[in-house]
Amino acid sequence: MTYREALNGAKELLRRAKTDDCETDARILLSYAAGADRTHLYTHADEELSDDIYEAYTQLINKRCAHVPTQLITGVQDFMGFEFEVDASVLIPRLDTEFLVEEALKEIYDGARVLDLCCGSGCIIISLVKLSNNIEAFASDISDAALGLTQKNAKKLGAEVKVIKSDLFSAIDEKFDFIISNPPYIKSGEIPKLMEEVRDYEPHGALDGGDDGLLFYRRIAKEAQDKLCGGGMLIMETGFDEGQAVKEIFESHGYKNIEIYKDYSGNERVVKCLKGWTT
Repeated sequence: MTYREALNGAKELLRRAKTDDCETDARILLSYAAGADRTHLYTHADEELSDDIYEAYTQLINKRCAHVPTQLITGVQDFMGFEFEVDASVLIPRLDTEFLVEEALKEIYDGARVLDLCCGSGCIIISLVKLSNNIEAFASDISDAALGLTQKNAKKLGAEVKVIKSDLFSAIDEKFDFIISNPPYIKSGEIPKLMEEVRDYEPHGALDGGDDGLLFYRRIAKEAQDKLCGGGMLIMETGFDEGQAVKEIFESHGYKNIEIYKDYSGNERVVKCLKGWTT
């Protein structure tokens, strides 16, 4: 069987399994099985696959047909131009969160102390380290597995990041110029309705934002004032319809200059605000 035939057969299997973006997934998994890049697949399309590669590819496609996310099969996901290792202990980095990083980069200045709260894979803070100048970077999460993955990705990508195990701010004693966060914000009742790839394979603790999806924003609003330096800024990702509700939460806790930013699809995606008082 040739590369072309294997690829076409895989696309049909994925189509029947009703997975998203069958062509891209089939190509990525063939590249992974063959240890070859996209160019190699095109230039060797009529070359015969070895039995070992075909067997490995078949196993990968079977996993994807069972709706295991492609990123959890390959163990990597591209984000902000960098390749991050991912596993089932963290959310897979998404395009929505790239918008959060882009908005943070507009604000962060040289030498700033920056905390990534609920860091997961570390994709946010590591990208900020790589794309800004000389920031002092911190990452916190309640999950040991997530912190371990952040450390692994930081080492892989040459980023210096200090990790802190903490349930939000409970174990954090430092103050920061910027706190960046993509907290859990899916309504508890919506989780069973999510696509299989998310519902069955990504950690619910990183998704579940309580009955109204706003549980963590309330906690952050209450606790973050003490952790921001004077003039410090919070920059947070929100659900597509949560921006106004998040703004009202932070208004009620005295934060200043609260703004909602829409992503490239026109959805509310990022809320920024300034510390409202000093200690």
